[in-house]
Amino acid sequence: MVRLISLANPRMAQAFIDYMASRQIDIKMMPEGGGQFALWLSNPEHQIEAESELNHFLANPNDAKYQAASWDMAESRTNQFTYRSPSMLAMIKAKAGPMTLAIMLICLVIFTMQQLGAGDALFAALHFPAFAGQEWQLWRWMSHAVLHFSVMHIAFNLLWWWQLGGDIEQRLGSGKLLQLFVVSAALSGAGQYWVEGANFGGLSGVVYALVGYLWMIGYKAPQLGLSMPKPVIGFMLVWLVLGFVQPFMAIANTAHLAGLLAGVAIGLLDAERYNKHQKSGS
Repeated sequence: MVRLISLANPRMAQAFIDYMASRQIDIKMMPEGGGQFALWLSNPEHQIEAESELNHFLANPNDAKYQAASWDMAESRTNQFTYRSPSMLAMIKAKAGPMTLAIMLICLVIFTMQQLGAGDALFAALHFPAFAGQEWQLWRWMSHAVLHFSVMHIAFNLLWWWQLGGDIEQRLGSGKLLQLFVVSAALSGAGQYWVEGANFGGLSGVVYALVGYLWMIGYKAPQLGLSMPKPVIGFMLVWLVLGFVQPFMAIANTAHLAGLLAGVAIGLLDAERYNKHQKSGS
């Protein structure tokens, strides 16, 4: 499949899909989050034709031929064409890059093994360095982030990792997401260990780093096309504060705070670098 474009108006997008379907070219629409819908061309052999027609469509989406195609396809779509909802796997892959997907897969495999009785052994092998000599076992500075202890825990973390990490990876590349993961896992783990010891795990410190990073990049370098809606930032900050004051749940609050600060710092540094590069190139 070939990604053609992302549009905010699904009804307009459907008119283009119907017109191309009348020309025997199959295009699927998938939600991308943030109110955007991506159009995916099923057969790459039709890419040149589809992109050419897409340019015409974007210049004049109210052309009568598109409206007519929508009416015609409304009557014949069931018999001539099959419009299937995209699979969950296809939707996940459309949003995320290889780094995003790799971390999700690692977390899911480890969580499954924990449920099958290997929890103690995995925790012993992957927890943050706590004993003499473990500080030189470099994987431990990151591996604690792939440990999760409940379905709610892993679902919450992977959803935000997929949403935020996928955006960053698609815009800035896998290397940037890897850097954010490594730095924020190490710093959030160190902060949590310093306050409460090594009995913790989870991707949430990294997730808060992504929040801080997108917050600063969106504010300082909006030309990169990365941002977070203010209500979402507010929700994450309120959740952070509630974690410190509520007495009921065991939450790695220091890891969240340290991750957020790490993400803010990297975001500010990157925004300054991108802005300087843009000025020097102009």
